[in-house]
This record gives sequence, structure tokens and C-alpha cells, in this order.
Amino acid sequence: MADGCSRGACASETDNANPRWRRILWIALIVNAAMFVVEMVAGAAADSRALQADALDFLGDAANYAVSLAVVGAALAWRARAALLKSLFMLGFAAWVFGSAILAFVNGTTPDAMTMGAIGALALSANVSVTVLLYRYRTGDANMRSVWICSRNDAIGNVAVMLAALGVFGTGSAWPDLIVATIMAGLALTGGAQVLRQALGELKVKAA
Repeated sequence: MADGCSRGACASETDNANPRWRRILWIALIVNAAMFVVEMVAGAAADSRALQADALDFLGDAANYAVSLAVVGAALAWRARAALLKSLFMLGFAAWVFGSAILAFVNGTTPDAMTMGAIGALALSANVSVTVLLYRYRTGDANMRSVWICSRNDAIGNVAVMLAALGVFGTGSAWPDLIVATIMAGLALTGGAQVLRQALGELKVKAA
């Protein structure tokens, strides 16, 4: 039956309406919005494309969490549509970062490695905290999975920014910064494609 659900799917329905899930989303939204401001200012000051890319990732995630909050307790089809929208955010972020890296390759200067490292460490601590809170929801519906993938990718991206800072410091070149910005775009592209496939699959099942 189209309205039936497996044990895992029913558990997902229960989790989605759980007040704890809503609280976690609010925490994630506040943390990501704050880190967007911090990283965008620091990225501009340090002339780091990797930091600016990470800042935009935080902004996209804050928007994603806001959308997730809007559909808490909604039917699976609506949550799948929300996940579909969020996958487009992730794919759009990837396109922006690729374009930014190309422009930086042509016109950019060497970024400030110390600022990159310090802000990258701060962002990592913020993302790890959110990722730990979201861990139990990593195998939920497309909406929950998209939130988990965003946070997981952010933590990986923060580590990459710190490695880029070491590379810039050691080489005096902008190449590590540009390489990491490109890797982060690849993560967003992969994650967005995963969420897109799952959301479309859930919409197809619901329509059957």
C-alpha cells in the first residue's frame, strides 16, 4: 500500500515529529548562521576563497535547517520536496565555488594562513558539535539525511581549510587555498546529488 511504511520508515516518521529533532535543528540553524558571518568576514579579510566557500556553505546549511524546521511533522511527500529544494541549494553552492576558484586563479592573491587556520579550527569545533547531535538521524528520510550530509560535509571541509592554511603557510602560494575550495565544491556536488536521488525516489514511491 502507498500509505504503508516499513518499520524503518515508520521510525523515521516518529523521529521527524520528535521535539528533540526540532531543538537540534534550531541549534544547528543558529550555529550555522553565526559561523556564516564569522567566516565571511574572516575570508574577506584573509582573501581566502576556501574560507569564503565554507562561509557560503554555512549560509546554505542555515537555509536548509530553516526549511527542515518548516516541514517538521509534515507528510513524507512535503519533506521530500523540502529535501529536493535543499539539494538544489547544495548544487548551486558547488557551482558558485567552482566559479570563484577559477576567478581566484586568474586574479587572486596569497591568503593569510594564520587567519585561515584559526577560523577553520573554530568552524570545525562548531560543526563537530552539530554533527554529533545529528548522528542518530543520518539514516532517516531524505530531509533528515540531507541535514546529516550537510553537517558531515562541513566538518570535512573545515579540516580541509586547516590543511590549506598549512599549505599556504608552507609554500607562500594560493594554490592550497584554491585546491581546497574546489574539493569543497566537489563535496557539495556529491552530497547534493545523493539527496536529490533520494528525494526523487521518495516522491516516486509516494505517488505510486
